[in-house]
Amino acid sequence: MKRLVLSIVLATVLWSVMFSPLTAPHVNFWLMMSLSALTLSVLSLRFDAGWRRESDSSWTNLLLGIVIAVALWGIFWTGDKVSTWLFDFARPQVNLIYGMKEGASPWLLSVLMLVLIGPAEEIFWRGYVQRTLSRRWTPNAGFVVTTLVYALVHAASCNFMLVMAALVAGVVWGGLYRLYPRRMWAIIVSHAVWDVAVFVWFPI
Repeated sequence: MKRLVLSIVLATVLWSVMFSPLTAPHVNFWLMMSLSALTLSVLSLRFDAGWRRESDSSWTNLLLGIVIAVALWGIFWTGDKVSTWLFDFARPQVNLIYGMKEGASPWLLSVLMLVLIGPAEEIFWRGYVQRTLSRRWTPNAGFVVTTLVYALVHAASCNFMLVMAALVAGVVWGGLYRLYPRRMWAIIVSHAVWDVAVFVWFPI
């Protein structure tokens, strides 16, 4: 449990540095995100890679992951329209998120999200954090706590829309892992494909 807590603290510090208005201007976001995701995934695999033995890596899960990503993109498209209608601050905050890709190569971002960032986040948050908490407490408690922590590590951004986006995505991925832990590969694929779709290929 001590390793898990320290890993979450590390994730919180790294995400705070990347997203906080006080520190974000002084770091290369994409380099730090890539290194942070890689570090956390390596640590989680080192501490507990049990999800790999429990997961089915069939072509069915690849296709399922793509379907989940498409559905999640639709949820976010709808949420963007509704939030823009309800709140004046919503669209400006979303634009700030998209501003992080200014000057970066779309091809480079696509590769980083598909191959490294998306998969690494799921390996850490669902494959390690949620799995560990679910085994130590209960599956429901593991799901709730992991989802809340996943959203709150983005709080340093002071961007309500980013925190809510992380909360919604965390509910979807965490909920899927809670119900279908053997579908971990589908969840990994969905995170990677959704990342690059919503951020690069088909921005909302």
